[in-house]
Amino acid sequence: IYSQFGKEAKADKRYNNYAYVDAIEVYEKVAEKGHKSVNLFEKLGNAYYFNGEYDKAEKWYSQLFAMPEAANVAPEYYFRYAQSLKSVGNYEKADQYLTMFYQKTNNPSGEELLKNKDYLAQLRKDSDRYKVENAGDINSEYSDYGSVFKGTDIIFTSARKSKDVFQKKHSWTGQYFTRLFTAKAAEDGKLSDPQEFSKDLDSKFHEATPVFSKDGNTVYFTRNNYFDGKKGKSSDKVTKLKIFKATLKDGKWQDVKELPFNNDSYSVAHPALSPDGKTLYFSSDMPGSIGDSDIFRVAINEDGSFGAPENLGTTINSPLRETFPYITDQNVLYFSSDDHIGIGGLDVFEAKMNKDGSFTSIKNVGAPVNSPKDDFSYIVNTKTHVGYFTSNREGGKGSDDIYKFKENVCVQILKGSVSDMLSLVHIPGAKMSLFDANMTLIETVDANEKGDFVFDKNIECDKKYYIRGEHQDYETKEIPVTVPLASGETKADISLEKKMVPLVPGVDLGKILDVSIIYFDLDKSDIREDAAADLQKVIAVMEKYPNMKVDIRSHTDSRQSHKYNEKLSDRRAKSTLEYMVKNGIDRSRLTAKGYGETQLINGCSNGVKCSEEEHQKNRRSEFIVISLD
Repeated sequence: IYSQFGKEAKADKRYNNYAYVDAIEVYEKVAEKGHKSVNLFEKLGNAYYFNGEYDKAEKWYSQLFAMPEAANVAPEYYFRYAQSLKSVGNYEKADQYLTMFYQKTNNPSGEELLKNKDYLAQLRKDSDRYKVENAGDINSEYSDYGSVFKGTDIIFTSARKSKDVFQKKHSWTGQYFTRLFTAKAAEDGKLSDPQEFSKDLDSKFHEATPVFSKDGNTVYFTRNNYFDGKKGKSSDKVTKLKIFKATLKDGKWQDVKELPFNNDSYSVAHPALSPDGKTLYFSSDMPGSIGDSDIFRVAINEDGSFGAPENLGTTINSPLRETFPYITDQNVLYFSSDDHIGIGGLDVFEAKMNKDGSFTSIKNVGAPVNSPKDDFSYIVNTKTHVGYFTSNREGGKGSDDIYKFKENVCVQILKGSVSDMLSLVHIPGAKMSLFDANMTLIETVDANEKGDFVFDKNIECDKKYYIRGEHQDYETKEIPVTVPLASGETKADISLEKKMVPLVPGVDLGKILDVSIIYFDLDKSDIREDAAADLQKVIAVMEKYPNMKVDIRSHTDSRQSHKYNEKLSDRRAKSTLEYMVKNGIDRSRLTAKGYGETQLINGCSNGVKCSEEEHQKNRRSEFIVISLD
């Protein structure tokens, strides 16, 4: 036993120095001899987890949580175990441990998880959006990741052995320190002919994840805290990551400088540039972070100096990891997170940037880009809809591979007409506004001379919107519209109510007061509470005009027999009359009759296949003004 504790202590030393590959070997030998401890299983699980081998981590975390002492482990082990369970497809158990993690930490994603128990089906339903395949011969047996566009080429990061530079292997991963490589992209997006990018940027530690200015003459890239032959370390003896900048002069990358907000005490990594090149996005655990690492942005001033880094806030960042930002020329931010609701490991998320710089609520891009493993470093050409991301999913050539995707774009047009609620006459010139689900204004157009309007910009499939109609002579009205998950046109007509409606014989009070249906329970004619609220509107108008007489007319759709519908509608019309009499309207001022299915307002008669919405138009109540004298 003393011998086993001695070996475990030796492995702990290697583990604490981030030499995970060495630690795994020793820990497993100890475990194979039957030694068990919370510390051993925590470290074994972590050693695989931090290397992205979640399926192997699951084995040891399972043994950890099988021990009675596991009840006292730190909350993050519940999260890591849940992510590891997802990697082996055990989502039910993963959700149980995620729920416990959220309860122990009050993480806001817990409420989201509890509300969306079918989240996995939701993340997989949009799987036709992408066609994904391995990017080709550029991938090696080592880690290949972090691709970025540079003209027609792709620059990426690789832990493969350099041809000309002496490289040590990193004790943490067992792979070589990374370098930047370039590859040619074919028309179909396939990558080939990988070559080392530039020795000018190489050091004896990691270089990774570059981004280039539009003219290609400036590069920002990630490197270990190593500059001018000196390696910097934090107070806990860890060499953090920093972002460096270099300029292309005379064909060489020169003037390598670290950015002013770097610090030995925290990491700053994975730069991305805004479309106008005036803002740098990056990932960091600097002070002010919400979680383990957050997405920040910083202004690049005209003189080359930088503003103060700004955390993107809780819309984007969580108590866990957000990393690898990328922003398109359409101001859509893509990033990876192991929080929020995902399929497993790091998942890719997207969020649109509003005009004021804030972001809409995030969306998981779903399968097949996301998998039970880590998926990150997503980039896309918005014109060709070809892009790349990195994953350590099953079936790759190395620990991380670059994957190519083609985005099957769902194109939608939202159109309709605006008309008068009573006369159905079109309203030319009405102001029509489109809002997203959060009531953020997207677009405003004027209805044409026929009352028609079209929204054809930034309409996303499988999204909810609101359309608002406004005109000086009409009451403003909003209607919700859900765009389906398929390319095409979505029709959304809207009718507006005049601010002052003339009361004349023949007018339907139901239309004026927006009372189209008086609801009854199935096969019943008793007035329901929700129907009573609408009837009170009619009663209020009749009280205002004491000489008004009204004919109550009840209609059904064509389902059920003609005789049945006629009797049911007549009972309901008379029930409506009795309710109004009971509430103060003189019986002599009311008549009532049921018309069953004899006055359908569309073609949904017997034998005709119609939607529920079409049938509902026939199930209506009318309150026709007979006289006002």
